[in-house]
Parts: sequence; structure tokens; C-alpha cells
Amino acid sequence: MGYPHKPHEKETVVLSEYFGDAEARSYDGWTKRGGYKALKTVLEMGPSDVIEIVKASGLRGRGGAGFPTGLKWSFMPKEKSKPHYLCCNADESEPGTFKDREIMRWTPHALIEGCAIAQYAIQAEITYIYIRGEFTGPLRVMQSALDEAYERGALGPDAMGSGKRLDMYIHRAAGAYICGEETAMMNSIEGRRGNPRIKPPFPAAAGVFGMPTTINNVETLAAVPHIINRGPEWYKSLCLGNERSVGTKLFSVCGHVQRPGNYEVTMGFPLGELIDDMCGGVPSGRTLKACIPGGSSVPILNKEETESCILDYEGCVEKGTMLGSGGVIVFDDSADMVYQVMRLARFYAHESCGQCTQCREGTAWTVRIMERILAGQGEMKDLDLLLDLSHQMTGTTICVLSDSCAAPVESGIKKFRDEFEAYIVGSREPIMAAAG
Repeated sequence: MGYPHKPHEKETVVLSEYFGDAEARSYDGWTKRGGYKALKTVLEMGPSDVIEIVKASGLRGRGGAGFPTGLKWSFMPKEKSKPHYLCCNADESEPGTFKDREIMRWTPHALIEGCAIAQYAIQAEITYIYIRGEFTGPLRVMQSALDEAYERGALGPDAMGSGKRLDMYIHRAAGAYICGEETAMMNSIEGRRGNPRIKPPFPAAAGVFGMPTTINNVETLAAVPHIINRGPEWYKSLCLGNERSVGTKLFSVCGHVQRPGNYEVTMGFPLGELIDDMCGGVPSGRTLKACIPGGSSVPILNKEETESCILDYEGCVEKGTMLGSGGVIVFDDSADMVYQVMRLARFYAHESCGQCTQCREGTAWTVRIMERILAGQGEMKDLDLLLDLSHQMTGTTICVLSDSCAAPVESGIKKFRDEFEAYIVGSREPIMAAAG
């Protein structure tokens, strides 16, 4: 899907309307397109009124968890005895996901305005936009837009002429996957090692610098100005049957498809239709084999599940997976699922911070067993061992990185066991060198 942005006829374009439009990057260009109107509106309202609008819209977190955004904002203390903070999670390190960087590349002021509205609603003094260190292009665009927002008075001591102060900083991340976890991100902002923290206390009680903090994803915050401008009922109307999952969602589609890219659709859109109609399906002469619908940390779907999966939070759970970050990874019948699962496990083993034994040892052990199978040295009992390991790694650690490794391993074995067994019995040629 190249730029300038040419939406597919089945897309519901909201956040991606100005992708590819270079003029939309500037302050003047953004205001010509209706930018900062929502911020001006909310600065004339009470913070609690803004929260109620977002609650009424049904907006849920687009970073993966799907937690109701307005409800999360309402957890912040109403009485200001301490400074409050907002952290925008722009680390986007989940394999298969590349939507947030496009929002920052093309519509930086949309994110800044969304952050400013959220900051005002939770009565925060400062917003930190935590951007993945490798995103050199988006970093430059965002910093330029932030400087413009200050110069033109949208931010600063008299934001939009309201007499209210809004301050915002960009924090360049250190390049570790684990820093996308919200508490690890807060440690990183504080200048400490990016290790996740034990919860409770939750960020709303004790977050960055020990103060009340809210963390939201880029896509979540970019949706907020549209909700303010068009109303919560408009946003709630963007759904295809399931009133618990509303609005539009950006899906990053990659892998074995003819037209990879970012596609924005209404929640509840069929996954099979996204792949076949919008992305052109798998390459000619190939057939669909599997799909990961929500970034590499969610369970794999087989062909039948993919073709019948509905892209909303509940629809994905119904198929035994999760909507996650919306990173859709497609596999055709040429894919070696044993090798692909091993690659995912290797990634998580490399990115583990090492705090928790189940994650530190479990991810590394999983990789060694997988490599042994691919080298033709596996045994049938290794499959039960991998499943047992996955069970022991799930729900037992400070953060969910361990679970993220276990999900593709467990689902991969259950749905493509014949491929694992083929390596073990020798009917498939080993593709890795023998250990030792």
C-alpha cells in the first residue's frame, strides 16, 4: 500500500486520512484540516467532562490490552496532592506491527493534540512521548511538530490562549522490546534499567517518578480529537455488530500477502476479507496456511480460523487468540511453521530482561529444544516438554513477555503438530546444524 494514501473502498478512513499528505505534518497544514479544534474545545470544559465523553465513546486501548480508555483516565486521583503525568507509549516494538510510526510520520500534530487533551483530562503537568529509538524519521518529524506546537501557542504556559499550562517532551527509547511494557517504560524515562515493575501499585497510584500516571498508546490518543470533534455517538456507531468493540482500527498486514501495508477498518471487520479482498490474498499459486492477527505475541490461527475470525476484541478471543496490537502476519503453504515458531521464541529469549526465572530460563530452554528439533535431534517427548514449559511460563511472571513466547509455541504445536513430528521422525530434512 504505497503513498500517497489511496484507501481501499472497504476501508473506514479516520486516523489514516492524511497518510501520505506531507502538508499535514506542519502546524498550519494541520489546522487547515481541522487540527487543534478539539483541544480548544476541551480547554473550555472541565477535565471530568472530557473523561465522560471518552468513556461514552467506548474507545478502548489500541496498544494491545483493549482496556476502556475513559475508565483508565478516571482512575487518576481527583484531588491534586501530587503532580500527575501522561506517558504516550510510542515504542512499537511488537514484531508485525508498524501502525504507530505512520501516525507519527504523517500526522504528528494529531498525536500531540490527542496527548494534550488526555493530559488536560487527567490533570497532568507533563506528557512524555516515549518513541522507539530506531524510529529516526518519526522522531525528527515529531520533534519538529512539537517545536511548532510550542511556537504557535498550542502548548506551553498559555495553551491555545486558555491560561492553562500544557508541557510535553519526547523521550527517545533505548531500543529494547521490554521497554514497551508500561512499567519498564516508566523506569526507562526515569533513567533506570528498563525492567518491569511488580503491580500493584498500579501507575495511576504510583507511576513515573512515583507519581500518578496514565499510559496510552499512540493510536488510542490519536483517536481522541476525532471523538471530541464528532461526538461519542459517532464513534460508537463505527462497529459491525459488537457494541463492546467500536471505532476504527489500524491493522499492519505483512508476510505472504500481495499488498502488505496499513489498513484502517471498522471494528468487527472479517480477517479473511482483509487478507483476500484488501491485501490481494497470498501470492499466486499459494494457499493460506496460518495467520497471527495481533502481533507476534498472540496465539496462531490456522486457515479455517483465519477465514472465520472477526477483527474485534471478542471475536479474536472466540477463536482462541487476541486482537493485540493489530499486527497481522500471514503465512502461506510455503511456510515452515516449526522454523517460524522457533524464530519468535528466539526473539523473546533475546529480549527478556532476565528478572523472572520462568522467562529467563524458559525462553532460552524453549529455543534450545526448538533448535534441536529443527536439527533432526528431537524426540516426541520434546513436544510435551515444550507444552509443559509454555504452561509454566504463562501467568507466572512480572510482565507478559514470558506469556508472549509461550503463546505461539503452544498454538503452533497444537495446530501444526504434524510438522514438528516430521522433523522428529526424520521425514523432513533438518534445516539447522546439529548442536555441539
